[in-house]
Amino acid sequence: MSASLRVPAAAPPHSAPGVATALLEAYRPGTDRFLATPRHTLLGSGTRATVPHDARPLALRVREALDAARSAGDPAPVVVGSVPFLPDGEAFLAVPETVRWAGALRADPLIALQGPDVEQGDDWRIREVPAAADYSEAVAAAVKRMRSGEFDKVVLARTLELTSARDLDLPAMLSRLARRDPEGYTFAVPSGPGRTLVGASPELLVARRGSQLVANPLAGSAPRSSDLAEDVRRAAALLDSPKDLHEHAVVVDAIREALAPFCVSLDVPERPTLIRTAAMWHLSTTLTGELRDPSSTALDLASALHPTPAVCGTPTDVARQVIADSEPFDRGAYTGMVGWQDADGDGDWVVTIRCAEAEGRTLRLFAGAGVVAESSPAAETAETGAKFRTFLSAVGAAL
Repeated sequence: MSASLRVPAAAPPHSAPGVATALLEAYRPGTDRFLATPRHTLLGSGTRATVPHDARPLALRVREALDAARSAGDPAPVVVGSVPFLPDGEAFLAVPETVRWAGALRADPLIALQGPDVEQGDDWRIREVPAAADYSEAVAAAVKRMRSGEFDKVVLARTLELTSARDLDLPAMLSRLARRDPEGYTFAVPSGPGRTLVGASPELLVARRGSQLVANPLAGSAPRSSDLAEDVRRAAALLDSPKDLHEHAVVVDAIREALAPFCVSLDVPERPTLIRTAAMWHLSTTLTGELRDPSSTALDLASALHPTPAVCGTPTDVARQVIADSEPFDRGAYTGMVGWQDADGDGDWVVTIRCAEAEGRTLRLFAGAGVVAESSPAAETAETGAKFRTFLSAVGAAL
């Protein structure tokens, strides 16, 4: 079986059983770039061209790279990669030599088969940066400032640094992440010299298909429970939580405001619904719109949205400064975006959460929580611990 070299823009590709999982299993670190979405699965191999890092708008640089690739004879060039959290950070985007497409992993029955066994076991050395107690203190300090009226929301993150005595098996980690949450967005892309960004995000920032756009912000979360009755109770409580509903409404309002100038129509549901991953419940709203200008690309839209209050806070500039003052590490690609775009401007850009960056024998995991004036430091610290579970389960480690 072979995967299609070109995905139709107007409809998701349909493929025989096993084709999507074959792309997943074919991924190799280095110059491969893998992205699975609820519509399709993409595997790019090799590097035809890289998007330069300079002062010009990123969407313009991407458009020029795609136009150059098309002029050089590539009939369907695609840019794939990651964009960092900070606006002046370096994006790692490239036009692969070859791109293979297949249908969605969630529609491939072979994704239900057990993936590679976890082999790392007790080999991991784990270091918290910052320690959970220090993170809780940072949340408490932010809450105090918000209650005095300095700002409305900030998303504070912490990291786990996992170091192994053995070489990392990134293809196996990616496979386990994809099989754990096949409904989401699973990715593995180079993120710098000798570094790979790998993860499974539940959150679509924005997608464009012709004149149509979709955005699906998530804000407001609760950990899942292995007990069915307790799991349902937590889901119901989240859907009725004033604190989480307020946090969610702030994000949706910001996305509506950012997308409205691009649209002749924009549909925004009045209330959120719930989505679930293996580890978390999330409040979710799906916005759909029709573009005013068909030349607006997926990355034009994503750049107008990034960063949303779901990963930064509000007001944005103040929240960014609070993050810089509170977090003792560089976020890099975490809470940036990862995705693809073709020469026609269609594409998917996903919020880079539930992820880790691999370098040598070290994995740095990231998790954050939205902090508002009603937040509890203990609850937000527990939430980040729950979010770490997505990746910890894929590598056989535990806090």
